[in-house]
Amino acid sequence: MGKKGIETMVGLFVLLGMLGLVFLALKAANLGSVSGGDTYMVQARFDNIGGLKVRAPVRSAGVTVGRVTAIELDAKTYLGVVRMEVQRAYQFPKDSSAKILTAGLLGDQYVGLEPGADEKVLAAGDVIKQTQSAVVLENLIGQFLYNKAADSGTAGAKP
Repeated sequence: MGKKGIETMVGLFVLLGMLGLVFLALKAANLGSVSGGDTYMVQARFDNIGGLKVRAPVRSAGVTVGRVTAIELDAKTYLGVVRMEVQRAYQFPKDSSAKILTAGLLGDQYVGLEPGADEKVLAAGDVIKQTQSAVVLENLIGQFLYNKAADSGTAGAKP
């Protein structure tokens, strides 16, 4: 193989490496799967959204059924409003609930949808009424420490 052939092979190898890096960057940024199908928008209100981000997955039974499209703060109620785009192939009952869950112990957060039993299904623009906010690790640790301090304070006192 001549010098030109080796240079061509090295160039192809570098190009494939760069394409691989672009693919990994898109996957890491959660931009790898672009929903090209028909979707409908729903929203849910949460007391605390934790570390939820735009483009986070919306899952039901572990299957990704949509994406978070916007996160805002309602100026009147001071609740976090999460707008979600759900694929039209998945029709959820009106009494479905939404939870903010964490993938793994310290993983990314996502919205979990649990279907209800209502005959009517969610339509575009509907609000999911039943929600459960994110569990914030710092709050759990603070509550644990507070309870331990309260227990040690009452353990020394005699009735």
